[in-house]
Amino acid sequence: MAVIKVNADTFEAEVLKSDKTVVADFNATWCGPCKMMAPILEQVSEKMDNVKFVAIDIDDNDVLAEDYEIFSIPCLVVFKNGEETNRSVGLISADELTALAGE
Repeated sequence: MAVIKVNADTFEAEVLKSDKTVVADFNATWCGPCKMMAPILEQVSEKMDNVKFVAIDIDDNDVLAEDYEIFSIPCLVVFKNGEETNRSVGLISADELTALAGE
């Protein structure tokens, strides 16, 4: 499953109302570590069919970044049943991402 680009208009349907666990990658196009995280997200998303991976550009969706108190990026937020259950800030490995998503 590929990483889905999400914005403020689609966030509720894709993340909060998802029947799957969702890993939301809050990022920005100018962020070096975010660019390094993107292929790791794609790689892990292909292996975890039971988890949805989404990407949210904080520059285009500053309201979401503010709502979820995103102060540093990349910031990965895990949602289950519409609630935040875990969070990781900074570049992480595929194994760390798999563990984060699988909790």
